[in-house]
Amino acid sequence: MQRKFTQLMSATTLAASLLLGNSAQAADEFNHLVRIIVPFAPGGTSDILARIIAPKLSTAIGQTVIVENKPGAAGNLGADAVAKAPKDGHTLLLLDVGSLATSPNLFNNLTYDVEKDLAPVGMIMFAPYVLAVHPSVPTKTIGEFIKYAQGNPGKLAVANSGIGGINHIAALVVAKDKGINWKSIPYKGGSAASRAVVSGESNTIINGATATLPFVTSGQLVGLAVTGKSRLKNAPDLPTFKEAGLPAADYGTFQGMFTTAGSPPAAVRRLNEELQKVLAQPDIQQKIAEQGGEVMAGKPDDLKNWLHASIKSFGAEIKAANIKVEQ
Repeated sequence: MQRKFTQLMSATTLAASLLLGNSAQAADEFNHLVRIIVPFAPGGTSDILARIIAPKLSTAIGQTVIVENKPGAAGNLGADAVAKAPKDGHTLLLLDVGSLATSPNLFNNLTYDVEKDLAPVGMIMFAPYVLAVHPSVPTKTIGEFIKYAQGNPGKLAVANSGIGGINHIAALVVAKDKGINWKSIPYKGGSAASRAVVSGESNTIINGATATLPFVTSGQLVGLAVTGKSRLKNAPDLPTFKEAGLPAADYGTFQGMFTTAGSPPAAVRRLNEELQKVLAQPDIQQKIAEQGGEVMAGKPDDLKNWLHASIKSFGAEIKAANIKVEQ
């Protein structure tokens, strides 16, 4: 009897030690407030996604997680802040990683190195782009739109989330392919671009479904086509770019998370593990689907490789379109 009691106590002590060890490890990894920096204005795809994820991540790591918007310089202001933050994994960057992929080829004077100063945590989701117009534009189908755009040079003003953003490049690619002359109007993020078209300040947009589709379903914008492999469940009448014969059919917003390079590998690993668990939750998947997106979880190296390859591919697009800006 005494022997069994001793064995039971030993097992209990071991379990308690393991639990305390795990708690201590968690405390070592995350021991104060965690910030998710969104380098665009509130209301855009990245901002919506960050606010969906933050409460779940907070519960998972046992620390308060807040979302902080830091717009400016096509996303580079916020990215620079994360690149130069303390190397402890407590400052995160959530954004359309396409903006990181374009920056090295777009800006001559970046204050940080995209691949060296940011540590990938993981990809989060993909959302297609929606091509939409203000109701004042006299077109209801993509075919009518192309004919109108070709026959009315300079009358269409295409809003984008910032110079050199992937949606800006998409508009340039479409214009070149279809012989369209339209004006590109940059805004501080996809939300601001969408609102500008809703108000009539601009009249055309190619932008992430998360920020733009609600305006289409409410009738404030007229949807014409979507990128991606298939039509959207929430807007089945909109043809894909491929169906409509448009280029840039595989473009879209690829949302991912980074932290400061040099952060403890254990912290990065833990962030990735918890992020993947959050993204696997049915309610999170449902919320992302309602925003026109799909979960695209993965390991840090998956995001690292995607970014490296995209810097090269989008660099070719930027060079072909002769885009160059100064911050």
